[in-house]
Amino acid sequence: MNTPITFKQSMIFGLLAILLVLGFNSTIIMNPGQAGVLSVLGKAQPEVLLEGFHLKPPLISNVDIYDLTVQKFEVPAQSSTKDLQNLTASFAINFRLDPIKVVDIRRTQGSLQNIVSKIIAPQTQESFKIAAARRTVEEAITRRDELKEDFDQALGARLEKYGIIILDTSVVDLEFSPEFSKAVEEKQIAEQRAQRAVYVAQEAEQEAEANVNRAKGQAEAQRLLRETLTPELLQKQAIEKWDGKFPQVLGGNGALPLINLDTTKLSAQ
Repeated sequence: MNTPITFKQSMIFGLLAILLVLGFNSTIIMNPGQAGVLSVLGKAQPEVLLEGFHLKPPLISNVDIYDLTVQKFEVPAQSSTKDLQNLTASFAINFRLDPIKVVDIRRTQGSLQNIVSKIIAPQTQESFKIAAARRTVEEAITRRDELKEDFDQALGARLEKYGIIILDTSVVDLEFSPEFSKAVEEKQIAEQRAQRAVYVAQEAEQEAEANVNRAKGQAEAQRLLRETLTPELLQKQAIEKWDGKFPQVLGGNGALPLINLDTTKLSAQ
């Protein structure tokens, strides 16, 4: 048979439940990579709650937790270059929050979304204007590393005071006006034609030089041949080539036969 719960017992159970709720609401644990800002009755407290176990007033307090790990956002930017050309870029920005300044971030900016939209995005735009205005659009394209270096310096200096630490940036995309694209294409075509003309001229010059060298070689060979073929040498070569037979016909249209001498008989006599 069930014993009815007395009023005293119900009061005890109720008190235990209240104490349990208060116990859960009076502690908070900050995990690695987190920082918390304690607010009591809506007022942010000056001390940052870092990794570990913390006590807080129950029921009248609240803790805003911020992620201290590396965050990455892609931010667009647009500017005019030194030669007044429109230049559009998109930057991938890696950053993290300075844990020491989390309370100030909570008081001035609030959430991470506000930090990106109200601080990082406009400061990215201003930093890109500073970097782009120092060079022409062609220099911005061909010397992108220098453009990025100027951008990083400007952005890092601007965001540091807000408690935002820039770890790295990269230029995801860099675009210029259609007019400049056409001008670049025409310039490349002209350069290719000029290079082709230089190549043809060099090829013709090399061919002419080769012809001169061949002519010099042939002239030298003929000179050496004339110096080598003396009358004595020619006579010697003719004797060496004679087969021991006299010609049987005297040249000309009215050729006359010659007596064929048997040289073997002559030599026997």
